[in-house]
Amino acid sequence: MDIKDLVKNNSSAIIEKLITDVLTETHVVVRFDFFEQDQWAVISVNQYEEDKEISLRLHPKSFYDLVVGYYDDEDEFYEIVHPLTPAEIDSIPDGLKKIMAKVVNDEQGLKVPSNLLIGKK
Repeated sequence: MDIKDLVKNNSSAIIEKLITDVLTETHVVVRFDFFEQDQWAVISVNQYEEDKEISLRLHPKSFYDLVVGYYDDEDEFYEIVHPLTPAEIDSIPDGLKKIMAKVVNDEQGLKVPSNLLIGKK
């Protein structure tokens, strides 16, 4: 299975693993980033052994997407962007959603203790 199919068919599992990895750290770093007219809050993990970066982005107007960036055999970088479904958005802990919303609204990153973000609903 190629990486595009993996993201398309297993996005919920990828999101769950990303959130678990991020929340097991002592602190969560939510960065603010932008490109041209688009801006977003982002959490991410790097899988160095596989040359992959997996990110969850929140754009204005509560639009979430999963982004998997990877290098191919010729060292070209690619990104696969998967818009989250309502069910996938519901799987994100509320505390994390609130912090990501604050980052995208304030246009400034934050580092917060992960134990503040674990509670869900």
